[in-house]
Amino acid sequence: MSFAGFPEAALDFYDDLEIENTKAFWEEHIQTYRTAVAEPMTALTDDLADEFGSAKLFRPYRDVRFSKDKTPYKTHQGAYVAVAPATGYYVQIGAPGVRVGGGIYDVSTDRLAAIRSAIVHERHGAELIEIAETLTSAGWEFGGDRLKTAPRGFPKDHPRIGLLRHKTFTAMRDYGFDEMIHTPELVERIRVDWRETTPLIEWILRHGNDAP
Repeated sequence: MSFAGFPEAALDFYDDLEIENTKAFWEEHIQTYRTAVAEPMTALTDDLADEFGSAKLFRPYRDVRFSKDKTPYKTHQGAYVAVAPATGYYVQIGAPGVRVGGGIYDVSTDRLAAIRSAIVHERHGAELIEIAETLTSAGWEFGGDRLKTAPRGFPKDHPRIGLLRHKTFTAMRDYGFDEMIHTPELVERIRVDWRETTPLIEWILRHGNDAP
């Protein structure tokens, strides 16, 4: 089945789930989730698999074991194409619409040390700066989790302290309620988007795999 667009029912489903995040609501509307959310997301990622690889749809259930928020269900559906541990391409649908991105969202101590070593390298660090600037100028939100201050072993006035404070590195873009998300056009839009995030992912793969 080719992707035909996310139906309005997908947005309505998550609007309602944010208000009534309960098992009773979920069981009553499970068929809507399947036909308006899960099946279109599967079709979307299948249409992109020829270039980027197979995607994993995240489970809709929240892990509430260590959270004060005990609502049982996620209020969005994400899908992820992994090219390395915690590194790859992302798309999600939720009440705010469609969100697209790429990068690395969870970094081991060794990988982060390798990335920071590359950031302070004259040429490798300059490459990441150029990638971040290119993404930002193209309308991407270049971000990720950050420390509030300098990481241990680096001076607070290091010229690349902004990048060194990162614990993860992501590029994200929102399409919100753009009518395009309800059409097959979304496939090619995301294809272009993921291509734009590929330089960031490739930089991470080159420099973030081995401890220095």
